[in-house]
Parts: sequence; C-alpha cells; structure tokens
Amino acid sequence: MIVRFGYVAMSLEIQNSSPSKTMTMARFAKLPDREAALRQLERIAEENLRNTLRLLRHNVAEGIEMYRFSSKLIPLATHADLQDWDPFEALAEPFAEIGEYVREHKLRVSFHPDHYTVLSTPRPEVLISSVRDLRYHVKMLQAMGLDARAKNNIHIGGAYGDKPSAADRFVEHFAGLDPDIQCRLTLENDDKTFTTGETLEAARRTGLPMVLDIHHHWVNSGGEPASDWWPEVARTWESELARIDVPQGETLPPKIHASSPKSETDRRSHADGVEAGPLLEFLRAAARTSPQIDVMLEAKHKDRALFGLMRDLEAYQGDGVKILGGGKIEVEA
Repeated sequence: MIVRFGYVAMSLEIQNSSPSKTMTMARFAKLPDREAALRQLERIAEENLRNTLRLLRHNVAEGIEMYRFSSKLIPLATHADLQDWDPFEALAEPFAEIGEYVREHKLRVSFHPDHYTVLSTPRPEVLISSVRDLRYHVKMLQAMGLDARAKNNIHIGGAYGDKPSAADRFVEHFAGLDPDIQCRLTLENDDKTFTTGETLEAARRTGLPMVLDIHHHWVNSGGEPASDWWPEVARTWESELARIDVPQGETLPPKIHASSPKSETDRRSHADGVEAGPLLEFLRAAARTSPQIDVMLEAKHKDRALFGLMRDLEAYQGDGVKILGGGKIEVEA
C-alpha cells in the first residue's frame, strides 16, 4: 500500500511564512477610511497567498504531496459586517498561481473549516453563518481553478442533547446546500460526540466520503481498533471519482487523519509529533484491503513532525516498510 503524508497550514522550517496573518474587526473598525481598510485586508490576504505558494514549493522540494490550506487566507472574509466586500477580483492572480502549482505537481490539497461551521445546528442564524463559511471555502478553491478533488472537511457538529435528531438535521441541512458546496465536502468523526460508526452512518446517508481520524476514534469509541472500521470507511470513497466527474485515470485515495495524544492526562490534545508505532499498526491492517491511503498529520510541530515521523519510519525498513520519498512510504500488510 502506498502512503502519502501531509501536514496542516504552517511550517516550522520555513521562516516568516505564515499563511494566516490577520486583522481583527476591532482594528478594522478603528480605521477612518473604510475603502483603505479593505485594501489593507486584501494586501494581508495577498501576503498569505504568497506564503502559501512558498510552502507548496517547500513541500515539493521535500517530496510532500499533501497539504491543508489555512482557512484564514483572507482576513474577515466571512464577517457579517463585510458581506458587501468581494476580495476575489483583487486576489485573482495569487489564487490562480497556487492552483496552477497544485495541478502541475499533482498535489492533494484541502481545507478544514473551523469548528463553528456546524450543519447539525438547530439555530437558523448559526446555519446561515455555517453555509456562508462553506461558500467562502468553495470560492477559494474555485479561485484556484481546482476541481472537486480538493475538499473541505467538516464534522457533523454538536448533539444538542439529542444525537439522533442532530444527525437528522445534518442530513437535512446537507441536502439543502448548493451542489457545488456538497461535492466539496468530506465528513470526519470527532473526539467527543459522533463516533466512527455514527459518522459513517451519516456519510452513507449523504453519500459523502468519510475521513477517519484514528486519534479521535481512540478517545471516542468502545475500544475497538480503528482498523476494524477501515474497510467500511474506505468504501465511502469508491464512487467519489464518478460522482464528482474528474478526468479518467485520475485517483482520489481514501484519507485519514493521524496524531498522537499530548499526554496520558490530556488524551484529546495533539502532541508535537506523531508516534510511528501505533500509526504503522493501523497502516499495516489497512494495507490488507487498500492499495493507497493518504494521511494528514495533525501534530503541533507541522512539517517538522512529518520529517520526524519519516526518520522514525526508517527504522522499520526491511520490516514491511519502504521509504519512497520525503513524504511517501510503501507498507506491507
């Protein structure tokens, strides 16, 4: 099984490369000239986009083929007081450059909208805000010229005291989304509320591919190994290429999230790095049924954690692991 690793948004290796520079609404409101303030937001966004391209070039140089974009590329983009502002024309060039680079190097990229984007909500105003945020993420991917293999990963959301009803609302609200938002979504199990099995059921009801977070599963399950669920989770990806109408011959491997607990007393928080042993145990089991899998590492040390994991995996060469590049391995069952 071919395994590719990626990391989230920031680099600890490339200096002064933040793609998430921002401005608070309080600061924006204090500026006397609103149009000048909007232009300042656009300049910050352009710097974020230029840094994103720097990180993608860093990734390609290191053999890393997966990357999660920062959701904060455009400061205040979804703020309710700035809904008359459309920054995409001003940012068309840097967005297009990112998309061209992604396509040229066949990178797998994604977003993960923030935790306040919840489709299970019973509150209309929260649903409106959530849909606005999903629209923003889709517009960024469209501005890059990327097809629907570039996804926005979300959770079901809160249970609000009645988990079955919340799951039903998620399905109902998903059905009300525009098709171009629907086709960009993947669904992930969380660490407190919706288990792997419950998330899988919602994925089946909506037709969404499911991202299995093996750390979340470990802290929010009945104790069964995450690998027990893998064949069923992987099947949610089987029809995705046909559903989103991508070019023949292209692939979209199943995807998981991996991280390690910060400590024995803080099992939910992410550690700086990722332990190779537990992750490899899952990958060996997954290799019995899957020819390829992509792994997004959610470690605090970002790309530095990925490099550390690759060094640790070198110790397993000759034991069913082959290093194929800076962010790619082959694993035998």
